[in-house]
Amino acid sequence: MDRTGFAYFVESPRIIEDLLAPHPIEQETQYEIVNTVKLAKIDYENFITDMIADRQFIEEYAALCAEGDAWRCLLVQQRGRTDGVLVVPVDGCYVGWAAYYRG
Repeated sequence: MDRTGFAYFVESPRIIEDLLAPHPIEQETQYEIVNTVKLAKIDYENFITDMIADRQFIEEYAALCAEGDAWRCLLVQQRGRTDGVLVVPVDGCYVGWAAYYRG
């Protein structure tokens, strides 16, 4: 798995579809994955359909994440899948910025 790359980050997304909007490549931001969280199918579905809720698994790793030249983020995935959501937390347990990760 690549630990770095470029992705289109969206501020305060509500659902995964918010991350899939067409965008110019110049709007992509460099990222670095600092940790990966693998969720059961039901938990992942709950996450991608309600990204504004606070999440314990985000809070656990929030201190590792930050904006900067390369955004340090979590990769949240469903077990057994290669795609997922890159997350830069805000206020400890909330999704501040997120991007779709193609895998």
